[in-house]
Amino acid sequence: MSLILKECHDCTYMGHMSEDRTKEMVASTAGWAKWEQELSEYINTCERVQKANRKHGKKYGLLQHIEETKHPWETINMDWVTGLFPAGKESFNCF
Repeated sequence: MSLILKECHDCTYMGHMSEDRTKEMVASTAGWAKWEQELSEYINTCERVQKANRKHGKKYGLLQHIEETKHPWETINMDWVTGLFPAGKESFNCF
């Protein structure tokens, strides 16, 4: 079954197909109980699909409001700063 899904989704002569196109192809060539569920699982775990459809939590932009808490240390927030240029000879770089 997974070979059929692989051939229909990762079709070398038609390119890497979407879920809808893959459903059409499987439906026209084969069928078994719960094939649509298996197809969704296969596509959702496909490495190429994961790389193409990255989801990274909240979008970048303005700061988000933080609700006031009732107890200290109930909520902890952290800012991530990445992609900095390396420090020069005279500069301090903590990384």
